[in-house]
Amino acid sequence: MRVTITGINAPPTVELQIATEGLVFAVTPPTDEEIQIVVTGKLEAQGYSVPNATTATRTNTELRDIPQSIQVLPQRVLEDQQINRLSEALRNVSGVSVGDSFGDSLNRINIRGFQSDVLLEDGFRRGSFSSRGTSDIELIERVEVLKGPASVLYGNLEPGGVVNVVTRQPQADPAYTIGTVVGSFGLVRPSIDFTGSLDANQRLLYRFTALYEAEDGFRDYGQDVNRFVLAPSLTWDLNDRTALTFNFSYEDAQRPFDRGLPAIGNRVADVPRDRLFQDPSAIIETEELSASYRLTHNFNDNWQLRNEFRYLSVDTFDFRLDSWIIEDDGTLDRRWRSNDDYYEFYSLQTNVVGEFATGSVQHTLLAGIDFNRSTAQGGQRRLPGDPSFFLNIFTQEGDLISRPNLDDLTLVVRSDTSRENNVGLYLQDQITLSESLKILAGGRFDVYDLQSLDSLSNTEAEDTVQRFTPRLGVVYQPSREVSLYGSYSQAFTPNIFGRTADGSFLDPELSEQFEIGVRGEFADGRLVTNLAAYNLIKRNVEGPDPLNPDFAIAVGKIRSRGIELDVAGEILPGWNAIASYAYTDAEITEDNYYPAGNRPNNVPRNSASVWTTYEFQNGNLQGLGFGLGLFFVGERTGDFDNTYELPSYVRTDAALYYRRDNWRAALNFQNLFDVNYIRNSEGFREANAPGAPFTVIGSLSITF
Repeated sequence: MRVTITGINAPPTVELQIATEGLVFAVTPPTDEEIQIVVTGKLEAQGYSVPNATTATRTNTELRDIPQSIQVLPQRVLEDQQINRLSEALRNVSGVSVGDSFGDSLNRINIRGFQSDVLLEDGFRRGSFSSRGTSDIELIERVEVLKGPASVLYGNLEPGGVVNVVTRQPQADPAYTIGTVVGSFGLVRPSIDFTGSLDANQRLLYRFTALYEAEDGFRDYGQDVNRFVLAPSLTWDLNDRTALTFNFSYEDAQRPFDRGLPAIGNRVADVPRDRLFQDPSAIIETEELSASYRLTHNFNDNWQLRNEFRYLSVDTFDFRLDSWIIEDDGTLDRRWRSNDDYYEFYSLQTNVVGEFATGSVQHTLLAGIDFNRSTAQGGQRRLPGDPSFFLNIFTQEGDLISRPNLDDLTLVVRSDTSRENNVGLYLQDQITLSESLKILAGGRFDVYDLQSLDSLSNTEAEDTVQRFTPRLGVVYQPSREVSLYGSYSQAFTPNIFGRTADGSFLDPELSEQFEIGVRGEFADGRLVTNLAAYNLIKRNVEGPDPLNPDFAIAVGKIRSRGIELDVAGEILPGWNAIASYAYTDAEITEDNYYPAGNRPNNVPRNSASVWTTYEFQNGNLQGLGFGLGLFFVGERTGDFDNTYELPSYVRTDAALYYRRDNWRAALNFQNLFDVNYIRNSEGFREANAPGAPFTVIGSLSITF
């Protein structure tokens, strides 16, 4: 809390006193003149609980006032668990599971049974490519997970929900942090994070973060992980009402392209989890550049204008001997592949937020427009004739292979370009009828335009989709600690890949959700619980045309319903915990290809987690802490055909750390009992990612 007291002709006399109610300011003006007292404050996370979030409403709203399930992972949780990928962080949230990772190169996530290719970063849409903001705890302030349809604020999205990674921003108080992480399998990760003011008036603030990561990995690839990240940012307070922030980032990364283990019969093959079936030099490279600005202007205490723009480019390249078809006797057909793709994303957002009253009814009005453009161009190459190279996964006997030159891959099977434009207009009102009754109502109108060119067939296609999506929610609060809510929301997703027999695009996928829940905030908000039940239906899912299998029709229907429980916060001083449980009943109810009753892949019916830490608050052991976590994932189907299952598992993690003054040291033990488990499938039998064995990670950070 900062208190600024300003006189007109001379500064007033201020006396600070300590009383039973806290700190007391006694202010005496030098004359009878008026004085101005300005108090500004910032809500901080209390342990593992966070009081507010922005993803659900695009405004800084208390969680207790949001009629939709939303969970927030603060930086403290990520640090205590030494998170090194987004999916590891999200195992703390109910109803979230790992999706198809495309050779461990994507951050695809399943939420409430639906896999999404879109993440948010500081409210901007981006693809699921592994990136700096979605994997590095040095840059993350918190992770917000909004469950259920979010199209009303962010356009076309999968209906299960959306993940928003909120990055750390420049601060006025100087802090210079130097850290390093070392661990099993050759992990080395030094980093720096500097922030502070560049001028005496603290109007020009900066932040500079850089890190390097190298790792051999437990899978014996010849290609190691090598990543380099730079992320400078600058905030300029133009005056007391206007601020301008610039954010930049650059990442260059190389990592093995890893399809994992194939499945035989109804389960993943019983072979060592470190055994390779691809070429040891298989690689995927990613180069990413991001630049953005954010302008905020307060017209007065009640009305604010926000304008933001972001440019993002992603250049990806892979070259590997890929798993193709597995036979029941263990013979694996492998073929050379290389993809080279380039993506650009342009996002412009402008909105106005205002607070006003109509009689005794309070309103927080949000009105805005956003424009998103994404362009993509790329292709895939193979060896002439696309020859097979066979290997028996059990005996490891097979064809001798030698890595060809990239120029030898002259068979081009994909060469295309595309451009997607999305313009959205949205209006939302957060209505406070009384202290105990609140309504959230909003709607969005989207115009979505797609143009694509297939250079191989020299065919062009274009489509325009217009859609209105509403959301309505009610919150009733019988007491300060308890909120009861109910909501209805819709989402839409254009079908951009399939074509009908007449060459037209499919109708967009349409979704709707009903949700009810109860949120409790106890111990003065330090402990937060949320219990939700939902029914979610997605229609117009793409499937093959039974009269012409080379084309598609939109006839599928998937239903997901379930119950979710999340608990996070401080139980007692020094004792923090975050826990979750989800029952997810997701299945195909209508389709002309997959049988009704089949479950989506990578979606467990039951999942649960608990992570708890205790830190001594005083005495000789002050600053010493312990952590223990259990993460349960139930059985999941490996493909939409439901031909095989991924077994359930329980992974145990632990931590020992010491936090004192300006430094912190920790040892994290992941998969403590060396459980052999499968993290996720890629949707087909030949690709299933094994989880890492017992891993030790040591970390040390010092802040000046």
